[in-house]
Amino acid sequence: QVQLVESGGGLVQPGGSLRLSCAASGSILSINAMGWYRQAPGKQRELVARIVSGGSTNYADSVKGRFTISRGNPGNTVYLQMSSLKPEETAVYYCNVDLTRRDGWYNNNYWGQGTQVTVSS
Repeated sequence: QVQLVESGGGLVQPGGSLRLSCAASGSILSINAMGWYRQAPGKQRELVARIVSGGSTNYADSVKGRFTISRGNPGNTVYLQMSSLKPEETAVYYCNVDLTRRDGWYNNNYWGQGTQVTVSS
């Protein structure tokens, strides 16, 4: 009874920008961390950015200075603002959440379905 809904992917030219959104809902007591990962064709899934409940952030070296992760108000939504996009960043971007459930179940990590980002001219 926890769902992640992602949006914001699409086609963008090199150097362009996109903003991804992920909203978590369901039996959630608190959200400990939210993050974005990406998986390009033929590649392993990798961390892009992560934000914890206290506001600290962690970025892949390749996106520092160009991407910004933030949480909305209320804090069950996470955004990834992506700027100066490069063709090699074409991938499916996945939202990931670490949380504490209201119903006491110990399952605490969830993935969204992914949203396609294509950077191409």
